[in-house]
Amino acid sequence: MSKNSNSRTGGRILVDALGVHGVDTVFSVPGESYLAALDAFYDVRDSIRLISCRHESGAGFMAEAYGKLTGRPGVCFVTRGPGACNASIAAHAAFQDSTPMVLFIGQVARDQQDREAFQEMDFRRVFGEMSKWVAQIESPDRIPEYVSRAFHLAVSGRPGPVVLALPEDMLREESTVADTGHYKVVRAAPTPGQMQEMRAMLAAAKRPLMIVGGGGWSAEASRDIVAFAEANNLPTGASFRCQDLFDNNHRNYMGDVAIGINPVLADRIHGADLMVVVGARLGEMTTQGYSLPAPPRPRQTIVHVHGTSGELNRVYQADLPIASGMAQFAQAAAALEPVDAAAWSDWAKSARQDYEDWCKPDPVPGDLDMAEAVHILQERLGPDALIVTDGGNFSGWGHRFYRYTRYRSQIGPTCGAMGYGVPAAIGAKATAPDRPVVCFVGDGGFMMTAQEISTAMHYGIAPVILVINNNMYGTIRMHQERHYPGRTIATDLTNPDFAQFAQSFGAFGEVVEKTEEFAPALDRALDAGRIAVLDLRIDPEAITTRTTLTDIRIQALAGKGG
Repeated sequence: MSKNSNSRTGGRILVDALGVHGVDTVFSVPGESYLAALDAFYDVRDSIRLISCRHESGAGFMAEAYGKLTGRPGVCFVTRGPGACNASIAAHAAFQDSTPMVLFIGQVARDQQDREAFQEMDFRRVFGEMSKWVAQIESPDRIPEYVSRAFHLAVSGRPGPVVLALPEDMLREESTVADTGHYKVVRAAPTPGQMQEMRAMLAAAKRPLMIVGGGGWSAEASRDIVAFAEANNLPTGASFRCQDLFDNNHRNYMGDVAIGINPVLADRIHGADLMVVVGARLGEMTTQGYSLPAPPRPRQTIVHVHGTSGELNRVYQADLPIASGMAQFAQAAAALEPVDAAAWSDWAKSARQDYEDWCKPDPVPGDLDMAEAVHILQERLGPDALIVTDGGNFSGWGHRFYRYTRYRSQIGPTCGAMGYGVPAAIGAKATAPDRPVVCFVGDGGFMMTAQEISTAMHYGIAPVILVINNNMYGTIRMHQERHYPGRTIATDLTNPDFAQFAQSFGAFGEVVEKTEEFAPALDRALDAGRIAVLDLRIDPEAITTRTTLTDIRIQALAGKGG
């Protein structure tokens, strides 16, 4: 009981601050280090939904998915030490994916710090390289200040994660501090001079193209960048797992610039004379290992737009670097007077035809054709569907053959984190319950976070999980055969029956072994009214959308002269 009617515990001040900033959902694994905050959540349980998860990585991935889907910071609470370590992978994913997130970590009492107390960690050292800011709140008087700064940082510039440590005794102390106001998004904008310079570069080009990607987008920004491309007949690709930024059915879309890139598209980028890169970092996946184009001074003229100046000229020296938010740049680009695009009319038309040709599947071994399964999925789901992808080779089927037609219809870890898919699908479905949510996950990644099926059942959250099951860590097997042919080790897996595994939680589960079985099984999963798992058993030879394990091995042996 407060001694003063205006006095609140640190836990209550913290939870009230979340309400001020519009938080409606918090993902957590409860811990004794923040009991005072948990108690405060009890009083606001009608306005802030607290979803308790089975593992901190699951809670973190759910929060990251929330941040991707809404553009607002996903909020996660975990306890000190082991809980923080388990959640760190989600913080790393949010950092590399430029996703707004605030991670709150319970901490040992202030009078016990620096003694290696029970589960004590120096969170500044642990999270310093994977977050925008790490801090510890030492007094309840400063909770509103720290939380306000955390939310502002998470959404401004290049979005990303912020970490706040909460000493447990601080959360029990009382204070009469006032609340702040709601956070405001602060992002730079291009200057008129920069936009005119870019327009002049475009007008002088013969073979231009645009690549979109990164974080900080919105539905309006996506529409504006499509309008800019359309007005200038500009071929446009999307960086790794950012295909939903540009309508894939649009005549100017030319495919994803990522892992498993269409070889013809790679050649087109090599042959371009102007690249307008909007939002993408030009990181390893987008540039095919920093070779497309070659750093530091590419042959192509480069316009690079990014949310923070720290990323500009980091690897590639741009001819025109522009520090700008995506919405600000896209709006300015859409308002530009279009240039005469006659010089690249054939270039743009052939870029689109290359994409259409790439969408035609190649023959694959086995009784279950994943390309056909993706085609069925597209027909059944409609444009409002949200596709969630885990990390692994299997994701190539969704990248190559599914067409994303609206903003935020694709969520996946550009950092490649395995175990992301199941909790992210649950987090996405919790955030958008009226949208169909379907997850692609391999058998390896599924087992890393499959326990979160329990969370979905507990809260009545019903995504559909497609487990692409080939009884191995497929990506690593592929690399082994490519670099050490015939010497595979540590990549075979012994799996349970995933359908029965799901059923043990009370979820829907079914095994699919043939292409003709997929459509009716999908219909049953979508109609199940609870989380559903389809165990899709594919031929291990079908290692990518383009080749087989045997072909990779043969080519590798031929290259080694054996």
